[in-house]
Amino acid sequence: MAGFGRWRGRRPFWGGLLLTAGGAEILVTEKAALPVVMHIGMQGLAGYLLPGLMVVCGLLILLNPAQRLFYSIVGVLLALGSWVTSNLGGFLVGMLLGVAGSCLTFGWQPDVGPRRRRFRRRFPRGAPAAAPEEPAAGAGPGGLNAAS
Repeated sequence: MAGFGRWRGRRPFWGGLLLTAGGAEILVTEKAALPVVMHIGMQGLAGYLLPGLMVVCGLLILLNPAQRLFYSIVGVLLALGSWVTSNLGGFLVGMLLGVAGSCLTFGWQPDVGPRRRRFRRRFPRGAPAAAPEEPAAGAGPGGLNAAS
């Protein structure tokens, strides 16, 4: 299990998985048989071609993360193109999964550790917060007395 965690940590795993799942969902929602698609022509073939390429891009993101930027741009274009060619992008679900996966992949940065929480508690849960220190009376900027 630790080996899989290391493998997953070195690549945009969730982005590739969402892009693959989006393409697979669009492929599942296609209802026309392949002989009918071949009879219709290029428009019918594009309904299978675009989600198929989405699945391929998602798998390539998982297997070759060095080219993630190219695959994510191609993936988002394919996902948006599925709106026209594939039942409104797999009834919006597949298209949105593909766009979200591509965006996650595009924003992924290798060799960056986990981010620190921005709003950490400074005091223990039960301890009262200390009042901020107030400047001495008459002290102005630079520590000079305002009266002098």
